[in-house]
Amino acid sequence: MRILAAGDHFVAPDLFARELTAEIGTDHTIDQLHLPWPLTPFGPVSEVDEASGDEDTLLAALRGARVCVTQMAPVTRKVLDGSPDLRLVVVGRGGPVNVNLDAAKERGVQVCNTPGRNAAATAEYTVGLLLATMRRIPETSAALTAGHWAGEFYTYDNCGPGLDGATVGLIGCGAVGSRVARALTALGAHVCLYDPYADPDTLREWGTPVDDLDALLRRSDVVSLHARLTPETRGLLGARELALLPEGAVVVNCARGALLDEDALCDALESGRLAAAGLDVFAVEPPPADSRLRTAPRLVMTPHLAGANISVAHNAARIAAAEVGRFLRGEPLAHRVV
Repeated sequence: MRILAAGDHFVAPDLFARELTAEIGTDHTIDQLHLPWPLTPFGPVSEVDEASGDEDTLLAALRGARVCVTQMAPVTRKVLDGSPDLRLVVVGRGGPVNVNLDAAKERGVQVCNTPGRNAAATAEYTVGLLLATMRRIPETSAALTAGHWAGEFYTYDNCGPGLDGATVGLIGCGAVGSRVARALTALGAHVCLYDPYADPDTLREWGTPVDDLDALLRRSDVVSLHARLTPETRGLLGARELALLPEGAVVVNCARGALLDEDALCDALESGRLAAAGLDVFAVEPPPADSRLRTAPRLVMTPHLAGANISVAHNAARIAAAEVGRFLRGEPLAHRVV
């Protein structure tokens, strides 16, 4: 059987290939395609989102392949229509947004993802970004690098708030949010959770469930976003919602940029209503040169790195390879979405 490993500069094609070989042996042909992400940002390709590469290159690489393992390749209707031998696409990420699922279903192509591959990494990064934002770590580091021993950051007005005793509201409490909740509880925070799709009894294991978003915002010194981006959650935190937060609150987003109204966030930072914010994700990535985010005060920004560490790359390749093994053995797929 011919398999295409369409990797990138994070989960490399040879990493996919090594894990596939370990899982299924050497009796199959594994070809490799190298996509430009993340050195070139992902984006929409035809009708799919967050993809890397182009349809024609992928079509050529898929000729004769029955399986495609990838993170970012644009598996569009055109690609599926032009790949009659393809029977399985395994996407090494939490959501297969780079695959036209309707077209795959029409053509009898099964699609799997690799849920949970970066949950621990994203949770770790969220806590790190939250602490860096609250305690002004990047700002003070930059001052010292420039030769200034910034004693003014030790003053009451400038040293920043702490987590011990703070109320932290988490919006969304799945694989990432639940890990963040446990970590913050260990640091002395009081964690409140808003997730209308989660079982309240399960939420109680990690903090205090709150069944109304407005109520969560009114009581939260810090808010961290962990929801999926859907038509219902797009713009979830806008000007009205940010105004419900206590004065001096902190907002962190390591989920999806479009959950948060960036102009409203800038307004709240510029007015001083928010003490600080930390963003790892943006509505447009990278933010345009004229984005207000680039000049907003007390804003820590990182380039969509929360889910990136070495363990995540290996997790994605290993989980994907296990799905290919199940497919070849005729076993039910563990993470099938189509």
